Amino acid sequence: MSATSTIEWTDATWNPVRGCTKISPGCKHCYAETFAERFRGVPGHPYEQGFDLRLVPEKICEPLRWLSARMIFVNSMSDLFHDGVPDDYIEAVARVMAKANWHTYQVLTKRSARMASLLRGRLRFAAECPHIWWGVSVENKQCGLPRIEHLREAPASVRFLSVEPLLEGLGVLNLDKIHWVIVGGESGHGARPLRKEWVTSIRDQCRDALIPFFFKQWGGVRKKRAGRLLDGRTYDGFPARTSNPISPRETALRWAREIREQFAPCQTELLPVLA
Repeated sequence: MSATSTIEWTDATWNPVRGCTKISPGCKHCYAETFAERFRGVPGHPYEQGFDLRLVPEKICEPLRWLSARMIFVNSMSDLFHDGVPDDYIEAVARVMAKANWHTYQVLTKRSARMASLLRGRLRFAAECPHIWWGVSVENKQCGLPRIEHLREAPASVRFLSVEPLLEGLGVLNLDKIHWVIVGGESGHGARPLRKEWVTSIRDQCRDALIPFFFKQWGGVRKKRAGRLLDGRTYDGFPARTSNPISPRETALRWAREIREQFAPCQTELLPVLA
């Protein structure tokens, strides 16, 4: 876990899975892949295997050991609902989130159909926890709008959209049952352009629907210079966060041992497959 994050809408990151594969246009210039591949072949580095998908079971219980409340982006360097991640492993991650409820978790996926299915099934225990926010990426109409529908159909206390990189105007959105919207442009080499009217359309729809709106960045090759002002102001909207007491250290460590023991057989069996 990283105790701090440069991502504007979170405090920390937690990566019990590393690596991913591209599935839609939003993945074209994946920042996580670019970062991970820099370290491929570096002995002992967390990304010695580059951006190859793999489980990191030693990271599963980290939030239980972090005894100060944080807003945590889950799998900033992967996708928890990737087809290569077993259901048992996803459940183990969700069990930790449910137990360590003094944190707020932001779970973001492009595999929205699988997430919705699991939230209706074996993850139902975590689906409606108010401290776990479930979100989908939305980059364009073709790929993003179906993900919104999957999210809306899933049980959840907090549903959010990460509309980044926004690649085209999305038109009128159905924001029913959506509780938070983040918008941002693509950054880095080869960044695709973001038009102001695409952003203001979503901002205005969120305003009318009384949904918190967060504008992350204009992006571009020099994203710091472009900044994040929209019509002369910043937009830092967030949903309300729950406040739960921090469990005693001994209790949290006992929960960590129990979860490790419960899911140890599946980790031992499946790790070689994903190595």
